[in-house]
Amino acid sequence: MKGIILAGGLATRLRPLTWVTNKHLLPIYNKPMIYYPIMAMKKAGITDVLISTSPDHAGDFAELLKDGSEFGLKFYYSIQSNPKGGIANAIGLAENYARGDKILVILGDNIFGYNLKKDVEEFINKKKGAIIYGVKIKNNFKQYGIIQLDKKNNVLSIEEKPENPKSDIAQIGIYMYDERVFDFIKKLKPSDRGELEVTDLNNLYLKEKTLTCKIIDWWIDAGTSHDELLRANNLAAEKIYNHELE
Repeated sequence: MKGIILAGGLATRLRPLTWVTNKHLLPIYNKPMIYYPIMAMKKAGITDVLISTSPDHAGDFAELLKDGSEFGLKFYYSIQSNPKGGIANAIGLAENYARGDKILVILGDNIFGYNLKKDVEEFINKKKGAIIYGVKIKNNFKQYGIIQLDKKNNVLSIEEKPENPKSDIAQIGIYMYDERVFDFIKKLKPSDRGELEVTDLNNLYLKEKTLTCKIIDWWIDAGTSHDELLRANNLAAEKIYNHELE
């Protein structure tokens, strides 16, 4: 199983911090933001990791991360030339790297403490399907895809930024896909935003009833606002101090 960390985008909501650097290189307490999904990959048992980023800061990532040996991993790099192409588009660019393998995808600004190792081991032995992850939220429903589950945690629906949310579970930036994911991405059409939406990709698995969801206890999307960036720094400091986060 191969790993993909998505670290592109324009990060306009974090300007002026991101005028001269990629948001995933900003510090979260004592390390660059990108280190957190990298360590999540390592804890999950993934050894090959593709870093997908934009052309303007690709050299910065390569200079910082090099070949991955300092992490005990092997890094590869890909360039998403269109920063507005969407998450599914960025995943699709990894086809030459991961074709024929299952993949674990983590968004580069997502910080969490959940250990994915057991899920990865189970998913490797799964014939087909996808896994999405969610966390319970209390507000800002219009910022996320909202997952509706039945009593057995089977996914009933995923709605992107709904006006009237059907649950309090937000879809977060952790995904596992089977070997067919690149074929599914080729079936997608751009949304009204002009992006290939990851929710549309996940809904293809939902349609064939092979999509499952796991709920984790805490998570931060550090790249959404200055307030969330500050909260990520404070929470990461607390979790690291308490040995709950590397």
